[in-house]
Amino acid sequence: MGRPAPLKTPAPKTPARLAQLTAPTPAKPNGPGTGGGPSVSTGSPSSLQAPAPRPPRTRGRIGLTLRRWRLPLVAVLPCLTLAGIGWWCWPSQPTPVPPHLVAGTVHAALLTPDEASRLTGMTLTSSSEVSKPSPALAADPSSCAIAVGPTTQAVFGKDWTAFLSATYQDAGGLGNYTMTQVVGVYPDREKAGALLRTLTAGLRSCSSAVRTDQDGRGSKWTYRIDGTASNSVSWTATQDGGNGWACYRQAQLKGKSLLQVGICEAGDGRSTVQALTRRVAAEVRG
Repeated sequence: MGRPAPLKTPAPKTPARLAQLTAPTPAKPNGPGTGGGPSVSTGSPSSLQAPAPRPPRTRGRIGLTLRRWRLPLVAVLPCLTLAGIGWWCWPSQPTPVPPHLVAGTVHAALLTPDEASRLTGMTLTSSSEVSKPSPALAADPSSCAIAVGPTTQAVFGKDWTAFLSATYQDAGGLGNYTMTQVVGVYPDREKAGALLRTLTAGLRSCSSAVRTDQDGRGSKWTYRIDGTASNSVSWTATQDGGNGWACYRQAQLKGKSLLQVGICEAGDGRSTVQALTRRVAAEVRG
């Protein structure tokens, strides 16, 4: 039979051979005509690429928030733009300039609301101002036309060369306190003095009367002279059923001017009227 042939012992693997065996198999190309699918790495686990990280979700939240606010922003931004343009183009309001009062005129003679407020102790605001006497009021009896309308044409007539009447009232605008100042300038002292005498005589001849104002409202008043002098007269008109409502007035002659001051309130304003008359008379030029 003979001796069997010796078994061939595989030759030891050299390092070069080991490197060839462990090298990764090259991926097949995936180009046109190759028919290959996506290449798959067959190397060692350490050579596999880590999976790509997912995109952060913060960007998605911001985009969703912006989409939610897009419509309100689109609606509001034009309004804000128009408001800004309007504010920029709006004309600035001029600062009130105090009137320039010329000494010796009827405007300079009257007390301002601030001056009157300090003297009366009441905060007063301007209510009305007229440059000519209002028509006489209706009175019953008719002989009391002067008493019921001491600041009207019944007293100051039509022969004045300058005239101004101003009425102030309480800051609340309720008419709970009113102040009236009147100055009429005439061609000479004789004409102004004659009007003062007419006023005094009219007050003396009327103790009470029903007054109908220009709005057609009627009210009954009682009149009392408080004092007379060669150049002045003071009196009180009290409204019947007026809960103490009364008007305190004083008229004074100065040069060729006839001035009058009155306060209407539910109190005693006689001393205040006297102080106001002195102040106005001091500003009236003879």
